[in-house]
Amino acid sequence: MKKRLEPKLLTVLRRGYSQKDFIRDLTAGVIVGIVALPLAIAFAIASGVKPEQGLYTAVIAGLVIALLGGSRTQVSGPTGAFIVIIYGIVQKYGYEGLAIATLTAGVLLIIMGIARLGIFLKFIPYPVIVGFTSGIAVIIFSSQIRDFLGLSIANVPAEFVEKWISYAENIGSFNPNALIMGAVSLLIIIFWGRVTRKIPGSLVAIILATLAVQMFNIPVETIGSRFGEVPSQIPAPAMPSISWSLIKQTFSPAMTIALLCAIESLLSATVADGMIGSKHSPNMELIAQGIGNIAAPCFTIFSLFQQATTRSGLS
Repeated sequence: MKKRLEPKLLTVLRRGYSQKDFIRDLTAGVIVGIVALPLAIAFAIASGVKPEQGLYTAVIAGLVIALLGGSRTQVSGPTGAFIVIIYGIVQKYGYEGLAIATLTAGVLLIIMGIARLGIFLKFIPYPVIVGFTSGIAVIIFSSQIRDFLGLSIANVPAEFVEKWISYAENIGSFNPNALIMGAVSLLIIIFWGRVTRKIPGSLVAIILATLAVQMFNIPVETIGSRFGEVPSQIPAPAMPSISWSLIKQTFSPAMTIALLCAIESLLSATVADGMIGSKHSPNMELIAQGIGNIAAPCFTIFSLFQQATTRSGLS
C-alpha cells in the first residue's frame, strides 16, 4: 500500500508538539536564519544576480518548503552548488530566462514527486555524487578568488580557464585589506568549533568582521558600497512573461536545476535522518521543493521589474 503524500509538519503536529519542542525549534531557527541570510546574499552575488534576490529566495522558498516539505529538519534556500548553473543561465538568457528555468524546474520536481520517483535517487552511485559535488566545490572556490583578494576586475569570465587567466592578469590590483579580512574570517570558521559548537563559526565571523570594518574603518567593499541599499521589504508576487521559445531554450538548464535540487535536498534529508533518528518522505520533499521553486521567482522577478522601471524613470 502506498503511503499518502503528507507534509511532515502535519505528521509532527498530529503526534504532539510540546512547548519544549517549540523553544528548541525557535532557538535553532534564529541561529540558522542569522547564518543563512548572509549566505543567501553571498550566493546571489556569486551567481550574478542582486543581493536582495538571494534574500527573497531564502525567505520565500525556505518558508514554503518548511511548511510543505517531507523532512523535519530541512532548511531550504540558495546553495553553493547552484552558483555555476545560475551564473551561466543569467549570462546566456538573462534574468527572465533564469525565472523561466526555475519555474520549469519547479514543475518537473512536482511531477517527480507525484510520480514517486524520490525513492530511485538513492540508487545513484556514491562516486558519481562525490565527483559531482567535488567539481562544484572547485568551481565555487574559483568564483570567490576575485573578492577574496579584492581584485579590480569589472567582469570575470564565466569559463574556468579564462577566469584564472583573468585573475593572473590582474593580480597586481589585489587589496591587502580584503585578503586579511577574508583570511581571518576563514580561520574563524575553521577553528571556532574548538571553542564551542553551540554558536556557528560563520555567525561569529560575520559579526566580528563587520564590527572590525566599521570600528577601524578598514577600506574594503561592503554590500552597501558595492550594490547600494538592500530593500527591507519583500515585494508583491508577479508572474514573469512566459514564452514558449524561452521555455524550450531553458529546458535543458531547468532539467539540471531540477535534478540537482532533487539530489541535494534528498541527500541532506537522509543525512539529517541519521543524526536525529527520523525518516523523511522523499516524494513529499520533491513536491515541496518544486512549489518553492515556483514561488521564489515570482517575487524575485517583480523586484527586477521594479528596478527596471525605476531606472527608466530616472533616465
